[in-house]
Amino acid sequence: MKITGTIEFPGSESRKSAARILQALSPDNLRSMESEISGERVAVLFHSEKIGSLLATVDDFLMNVKIGEGIEQALEKKS
Repeated sequence: MKITGTIEFPGSESRKSAARILQALSPDNLRSMESEISGERVAVLFHSEKIGSLLATVDDFLMNVKIGEGIEQALEKKS
């Protein structure tokens, strides 16, 4: 059985920030995830055969996004 999930970033401001972060993280994308960045949609799609693997991938991804947001906020404060 294939398990899938999607994290979508709504709102124009969150899409802009998420798009920058997703582009920076894209070299680390696993085969079980795909980033979708377009003018109207910024999302990450996950798929796995095992729920544990899916949850671990999503957890790692969200931690990386959190770090990216922190870096972005620190850079904004400097400018």
